[in-house]
Amino acid sequence: MKKILFFPFLLLLPLISQAQEPYPVLTEIVTDGAGIFNLDQIQGLRAKLTDFQTATTHQLVVLSIGSLGNRSIEEYALGVFNENKLGQQGRDNGILILFSKADRQVRIEVGYGLEDQITDAVASRIIRNTMLPRFKEEQYFAGIDGATDQLIEYLNDPGALDAFKQTIEQETKLPWWAYIILGLMLSAFIGVGGFVLYQGQSRLVELLRGALTGKLGVLPALPMGLVSLLMIGFGLVFIGVPLLFAVMIFGLESTLMAWGPRPNWTLYFLGGFIVLTLLLALIKIMVKGDRELKLSWLKTDPSYMAKTFSSSGSHSFGSGSSSSGGSSSSFSGGGGSSGGGGASGSW
Repeated sequence: MKKILFFPFLLLLPLISQAQEPYPVLTEIVTDGAGIFNLDQIQGLRAKLTDFQTATTHQLVVLSIGSLGNRSIEEYALGVFNENKLGQQGRDNGILILFSKADRQVRIEVGYGLEDQITDAVASRIIRNTMLPRFKEEQYFAGIDGATDQLIEYLNDPGALDAFKQTIEQETKLPWWAYIILGLMLSAFIGVGGFVLYQGQSRLVELLRGALTGKLGVLPALPMGLVSLLMIGFGLVFIGVPLLFAVMIFGLESTLMAWGPRPNWTLYFLGGFIVLTLLLALIKIMVKGDRELKLSWLKTDPSYMAKTFSSSGSHSFGSGSSSSGGSSSSFSGGGGSSGGGGASGSW
């Protein structure tokens, strides 16, 4: 009995240990938990960031820690950001620079309100060009101080920010022929995914039709329905992965995030898929002229099975057949939040 209880305890241990390690509550605009700055550097950085906040209301915060523990730097940065409500409420204009010494990782976490200005590409380029080269030489203050200088410049000077974005765009821009090749490759994957999705959906519609008209037993239909769902899932992967790749290539992440909370997309899709499948099955019942609806748990019409689900394993909807650290309390967040925008880097 003790061994049985001990096993689930081991599974829950990471969650328990994580719950025992809350995110730090920041009391200073610069908190050096990793001990990488001297006193003069801390005071100078605090004065610069406080002046910037007073002049613009944007809140640029620096936090260094010894280790991330069992969290990723993205999770830790988002947790610290939202726990301390960086930026102003309603404007969400906070930025957090998180530095983890033992993990050799850094992240710039950007609040919702500044994601249009400090995009993921901008944050990534600052990390790659300004911070990481200095971190590799253990010049931690120089890297972080230089990054704050750039962020302050770009938020104060839209012209400088636009020029920086144009430089990034020119450096990452692909030649026209590369877009053609990528477009053909992505179209091929989407085409295969669409075909498999159509086959799985058509098969599932026919299964529902057979079950609702008593020609196919409900229990025998279940494993066949599982195969159809696997086909649908396979098709969605072949469609979704190329589309996500295209979103990253053309820099449409911010536009995609603005459409709405991602959990709702899944619910809308599942609900729409269920409703559409049922409607198609009912329409097919009317088209085929089935006279009544009835259910059979086990009994199946052999002639229906032989005619409908042949060795090709496919069925079309339309025709019936198909071809297959500080100590003071002078600092606090103003109620802002972040949705995970920003960039990370390691050295």
